[in-house]
Amino acid sequence: MKIALTALGLTLAAGILFQGLASGADVAKGKATYDQLCAGCHGPTGKGDGPAAASLNPKPRDLSDKTYARSLKDEFLVEITKNGGPAVKKSPLMPAMGKTLKDDQIKDLVAYLRSLAK
Repeated sequence: MKIALTALGLTLAAGILFQGLASGADVAKGKATYDQLCAGCHGPTGKGDGPAAASLNPKPRDLSDKTYARSLKDEFLVEITKNGGPAVKKSPLMPAMGKTLKDDQIKDLVAYLRSLAK
């Protein structure tokens, strides 16, 4: 019983946290930010095939891949966007945008990234 209640509590907490990130996010604004700052590497539809991708090693991840996208927590997407790839042990070629974007812009961007894998 105690395990079931703990699991229920964790599930509810995760749902509230996710809802907190997703609620109020503007996917259209996120797309505009993505088009301006991300599509050059990640491509117009998130497949990792932007014009700059050919010269990058490693190549940008396919953000439209449903299995991969589902494995990413919103907190991870916020962290890598704010602090760049090295902050989450990913490619140093992924730039930090924390000084360029405000928190609500990052929230909008995460909402748009989620829409790429639907």
